[in-house]
Amino acid sequence: MEHHHYYSSLYLNLLVLFLSLISLAVATIFYKHKSQYHRHVNLPPGRRGLPYVGETLDFLSTGWKGRPENFVLDRVREFSSNVFKTHIVGKPTAVLSGAEGNKFVFTNENKLVVAWWPDSVNKIFPFTETSSVAEESRRMRRLLPQFMKPEALQRYVGVMDDVAHRHFASSWEGRDEVEVFPLAKNYTFWVACRLFLSLDDPVRIAEFVVPFNDVATGIFGLPLDLPFTAFRRAIRASRYIREEFLTGIIRQRKSELAEGKNADVAKTLDILSFMLMATDDNGERMSERDIADKILGLLLGGHDTASSTCSFVVKFLSEFPQIYDRVYEGDEF
Repeated sequence: MEHHHYYSSLYLNLLVLFLSLISLAVATIFYKHKSQYHRHVNLPPGRRGLPYVGETLDFLSTGWKGRPENFVLDRVREFSSNVFKTHIVGKPTAVLSGAEGNKFVFTNENKLVVAWWPDSVNKIFPFTETSSVAEESRRMRRLLPQFMKPEALQRYVGVMDDVAHRHFASSWEGRDEVEVFPLAKNYTFWVACRLFLSLDDPVRIAEFVVPFNDVATGIFGLPLDLPFTAFRRAIRASRYIREEFLTGIIRQRKSELAEGKNADVAKTLDILSFMLMATDDNGERMSERDIADKILGLLLGGHDTASSTCSFVVKFLSEFPQIYDRVYEGDEF
C-alpha cells in the first residue's frame, strides 16, 4: 500500500509538471505570435516590455519619483521620435508628444481617435452602462459651453478671489513654512466645490476631501483589486462619493429647483443645476447616477492639473523675487 501511494503521488506530480510545461509553452507561443504580428504592422518605434506587464512598472516608477514626464522624454530621446509604442496598464499603447501630437489628437477626436479609459479606471468611477465614452464626451461638450459663457466666467473670478482670501487667511498667514502643493490642492478643491456644486460649508467639504483623495490616489496606483490596496480604497471611496455624498446634494438641489426656492437661479447657476435642467435630443433629463458620475469626473479631471499649476507659480515667484515684488504690488506687466 505504501509503494502504491508513493507511485500515485509521483505520477500525479509528473502530470501536474507536464500540464504546467504545456501551458507555459502555449503561452510563450501565443505571446511570440502576437509580437511577430505587431512587428509586421506599421507601428512607430518602441518596445513592449515584459510579457503581459509591459512597461507599466517603469511608467508608475517615474510617477512615484515625482518625474512622470521622464517616461515620455527618455523614450523620445531613445527612439528619436515624438511617437513611440509601449505597453502600459494592460494595453498596447502609442504615445504622442509635442505640439504636432497634441494637434493630431485634439483635431481628430471621434474621427481617427476616440476617448478610452482602462478597465481599472472604469471600476473606480464607471460611466453610464448604456453609452460609450465617446458618446459621454459629446454630451459633455454640448453641456459645458453653457457653463463657460463669458458672463459666467466673470462671476467665477469673484468666487475664486473670495475663496483665495479665505484660504490664505486660514492656511498660510502667520506660518513660517508651508507645503504648497497640499495647500494648493485644498484651494482648487474648494473652488471646484463652489463652482460645480455651490458647496461652501467647510465641514461638508472636509468630509468630501478624504474619500476624494483616496479616489485620486487609486487611479494612479497599481490596479490590484485586493484588500488594503489603494485601488480597493479608491473603488469604495468612489462608491461612497457617488451614492452617499453627491446623491444627497443632487436631490436637495433638484427639490429646490422644483419648488422655485432659487428665485434668481439664472444669476447663480452652477454646473449641477445645468445638468439637472439639461435635456438630450429626446427631451430626457440625466439621471442622478449620470450626474454624480460626471461631477466626480470633472472634479478629478481638473484637480491635480490646477493644483500643479498653482504650485509652479509659487515656485517660480520664489525664484524670481523681482517678479514677485511686482505681482505683490499689483503692477501690470
